[in-house]
Amino acid sequence: MNMTEPMFLALTALVDEPRHGYGIVQEVDRLSEGRVQLKIGTLYGVLDRLAAAGLVALDREEARQGRLRRYYRLTDEGARALQEEAARMAATAEAATARLRARTAGGAA
Repeated sequence: MNMTEPMFLALTALVDEPRHGYGIVQEVDRLSEGRVQLKIGTLYGVLDRLAAAGLVALDREEARQGRLRRYYRLTDEGARALQEEAARMAATAEAATARLRARTAGGAA
């Protein structure tokens, strides 16, 4: 699966505990330091794709103030996919950092 940044952040938001939609939105905002602000409609599209791939699952539903809250949890497959994507991103960032160091050391402007 080609993992987008919103997918990566939604999975990351679910690592420590199941969350409902708005809770995921808030956690993504916190994780990205406000850089990524998911709209609820976008979030549910992301969650549908992640669920179809078996990376998240419905944990439970709760009625709050007359509204149904769906809580999602990270699956074991989702944790593996997140770990693989984090490693891929780290390797790419390291390659970029190494090239920038070489550029600086070589005196390029």
